[in-house]
Amino acid sequence: MKSKILIYILLLACVLSGREAAAQDPDNTVTASGILKESNGRPVEGVTILIQETTTENKSLPDGRFSVEATRKDLVIFKKQGYNTVIKPASALNSAVVIMTPSLIDAGDDDDVAIPFGVRKKRNISASISTVSGSDLPRLPISSLPNTLAGRLPGLYVQQMGSRPGTDDASFLVRGRSSYNSNQAPLILVDGVERDFVNMDVNEVETISVLKDAASISWYGMRGANGVVLVTTKRGSATSTKLTFDAQGGVQMPVYKTRPLDSYSYATLFNQAKINDGAAPQYSEADLAAYQSGSDPYKYPNNNYVDRFLGDAAPIQRYVATVSGGNSFAKYFTLLNVYNQTGLLKGDENPKYKTNANYRKYNFRTNLDLHVTKTLDATIDFGGRVEEIRYPSSGIQTFMSTINTTPPNAFPLLNPDGTYGGSNLFSGNPLAMLNSNGNINDLARTLLATISVRQQLSFLKGLSANALYSYDIQGMYQYGYTQNYARFGYDSNGQLVQIGSDENTPVNYKSSAFTGNVRSNDFWIGLDYDKTLGEHIFNFSTRLQRRVLAVPNALDQKREGISNRLSYSFKSKYFADIVATYSGSQEFEPGRRFGWFPAISAGWIISDEDFFKPATSFIDYLKIRGSYGVVGSDDVNVRASAFYNYYNRSSEGYNFGTSYTNANGSSEGSLANPYLTWERAKKASIGFDAKLFKQSVDVSFDYFDEHRDHLLTSDILPRTIGQSRVQVNEGKAKYSGYETALNFRKSFNKVTVGLNGNFTWVESKVLALNEAANLPAFQSEVGGNIGRVAIFNREGDITYQRLFLISEGLFQSQEEIDAAPQQLFSTVTRPGDIRYKDMNDDRIINSQDMVAQNYSDAPKAYYGFGLSLKYRAFDVSAQFQGVYGRTISIINVVNSGSSSNGYLNQFSTQSWTPENASTAVYPRMTLNNRGNNTQQSDFWLRSGDYTRLKVAEVGYSLSSTGLKSVHINSMRIYLTGFNLLTFSKLNKLDIDPEIPSSGYNTSYPYVRTFALGVNVKF
Repeated sequence: MKSKILIYILLLACVLSGREAAAQDPDNTVTASGILKESNGRPVEGVTILIQETTTENKSLPDGRFSVEATRKDLVIFKKQGYNTVIKPASALNSAVVIMTPSLIDAGDDDDVAIPFGVRKKRNISASISTVSGSDLPRLPISSLPNTLAGRLPGLYVQQMGSRPGTDDASFLVRGRSSYNSNQAPLILVDGVERDFVNMDVNEVETISVLKDAASISWYGMRGANGVVLVTTKRGSATSTKLTFDAQGGVQMPVYKTRPLDSYSYATLFNQAKINDGAAPQYSEADLAAYQSGSDPYKYPNNNYVDRFLGDAAPIQRYVATVSGGNSFAKYFTLLNVYNQTGLLKGDENPKYKTNANYRKYNFRTNLDLHVTKTLDATIDFGGRVEEIRYPSSGIQTFMSTINTTPPNAFPLLNPDGTYGGSNLFSGNPLAMLNSNGNINDLARTLLATISVRQQLSFLKGLSANALYSYDIQGMYQYGYTQNYARFGYDSNGQLVQIGSDENTPVNYKSSAFTGNVRSNDFWIGLDYDKTLGEHIFNFSTRLQRRVLAVPNALDQKREGISNRLSYSFKSKYFADIVATYSGSQEFEPGRRFGWFPAISAGWIISDEDFFKPATSFIDYLKIRGSYGVVGSDDVNVRASAFYNYYNRSSEGYNFGTSYTNANGSSEGSLANPYLTWERAKKASIGFDAKLFKQSVDVSFDYFDEHRDHLLTSDILPRTIGQSRVQVNEGKAKYSGYETALNFRKSFNKVTVGLNGNFTWVESKVLALNEAANLPAFQSEVGGNIGRVAIFNREGDITYQRLFLISEGLFQSQEEIDAAPQQLFSTVTRPGDIRYKDMNDDRIINSQDMVAQNYSDAPKAYYGFGLSLKYRAFDVSAQFQGVYGRTISIINVVNSGSSSNGYLNQFSTQSWTPENASTAVYPRMTLNNRGNNTQQSDFWLRSGDYTRLKVAEVGYSLSSTGLKSVHINSMRIYLTGFNLLTFSKLNKLDIDPEIPSSGYNTSYPYVRTFALGVNVKF
């Protein structure tokens, strides 16, 4: 019904616009005239008056009057130093009064800040919001736009989570973590609609704002507790037509590649592992000599699968074209983007299909702004993309595991007769996986559409009705080729025999399928009212919202709410905002689904006061601001409709009659919690913004504190009926900290210098958590921080660990083992095994001795800093990112491999042996009874602190004089790089601190990027 009303409004607007167009030819010449004044009535002389797309200039007279010739569709632009630029339709300037507003600090043309369904000058913002312009983000040929934000905004922690083509996404954390139930990912909005921006191109972005305190995010009710990242896209300019083109080509290179053992080293270490287990060596001296000499590469192969199938560089390409412009009736912005990222795999030579990893993306966007009538405006935005990811049929993870963990002596890639080599212990031949096993292509099509209208209501000046409707849909399609291959290996008699039952098959088409269709709709409707009374300015907004998310095989997800905001300004130096939202979610029982989320903020520009004048010699501007409010999160991470009891169809049942047919029964799920509710966060923030030394230095600072309650925790009531229950909202936690940012920009003759830096410090604490009765104090998480250590397993998945054993080095002798508490994680303990501390003094080492540690994957501090230099046509820039107080685990990196290869790898050379007992870094090698040395303990924990040169760029701009003859306004050629240098304690281990698993086990290597680009503006 609501969407139909919106359609009727649009149809009516089209009819009205048609009548107006018939009556008024937009090409008719009109005389735009009037008088330019300040708000106090004083005329403004010397204002430059321009007509869009022309070079003709006029000046206002001493009494402020002006008169210029234009057409109805033209826009008239009024510019003067010290005043905000004003743009008016020529058709609206008939003896008109145009108000010129003096440019106050943080209230100029470039000081707009996006807020929920509105725009404010930075000066008027009393909430805590950090903003970066899209023009300040690097133009990088990477597939994930969020990674460009690393180290650029205070209060925003960006962690890259992947690196293989099409999956180099990033996770966000705003300020800190005050919930132990989720990673607290912020709400992502693009032009006010809940959408991801990971696959957008940077040229689509106008600004990216991070909303951090209650006053800025309570508009979103129980969706805003984790912060909001608000992306606004570019729109057309009515003052000029702009055409740009970007082209980039470059390479991506692995930062670290595993260093596989050669066959001789592998066999020697395997023998040592057997001896450590009390067994006879596997390989004879003759075998070792054959591996060392390479005399028979078929029976004694020596493969380096990593070097053979993982390249040192892979090409990438990015092309972007944009065009924007318009007039007083319509403005437009259009973008087309092509991106191609090739993977590092090499050795695919099948002419019928490719198996190397590849990601291709095609983006398009058109944003239209229509001035339909004098009182009706509309926007119509269309965007979308087509993405295709290609990989071998076995999958990237399986292929990486094969080349990383298959022993070098397992089999020859090809036998003497040209057949594929193989082994009973190792199922994959990497050469065959690339050339004779087919491929898979995942094709995703995404369409994003938004329409909004704004109708000024004539019965009350300043009042307007607004509506927005979005329709987003995504579809997945998978296709490819299938093929099988046979493997052959040597038997005990030295004869080639087939391994397994697989046979060589011809290439065929893979069964294709449509999967993953997702649809989402947002509908916002409401009123805006703007009123000025002397020096008092009021802005009121109210919106009713409904969101529906439809996914296959699941009930629609629905959210509703009404958001309200009242903003007040006095003398442009006193500001206040009151926000109150009433929102609900279907995650909770009817009658308990809605709640109020209020917030308030205030700001005071103290530098405008008379008593502050003595300090203005070096402090040009100082604003103090603060906020407090309550927001919520319905990300409760429990089963759907957990307020109802559920029964599941069970395979267990009873046999009835004489047929002995089993009739399925039913089982009851975990008992419902009808009182389930959202997490509630009480946020407080206080800070200041300052400009110093003739506005060459910008400084901001915020102290913040958040208390969160109603966290889900275990229900510890007695289980009298033997059934578990859904969790209860009895947990509490908090975080507090501060963030600061500093920017410096100044020109010295022909050199312009820019410096930036930001730093955020956060500490968290668990206040309440239901734990088991009689839990030892050293295992209690209450009082500790909220974070846990991320454990990347061999399959690339992540689990989070809080409890760790305390290690006390390695056992050096049997006597030491006999005197120590008994360790029960393995059936046998030998010298070279890890020794653990007996925490409960029971002379037994088991899980009861694990300790709740304060290690965390979320850093205590994160920061960024950078510089830029510009001299004549040359420019140089660099941006660093860093973290402090983060802990990672290397257990599954050092122990990478499998039972088939003995878990032997490049780290095994530093394992304990009787000969290097005093210098060994890792426990003894062992093929059996590994449980003792693979327990989660602090033995495997390392500092995840690092400082990284995230982006660096060198550019040269060609002289515009020579370009005008070919109708080019500007051209810049540049060399850029991403993930260039890392300073970390883990460098010597060839482990990346941001993604420790990258390059090992099943993970694709972490990559750095180099690219050469050209930017042309017409």
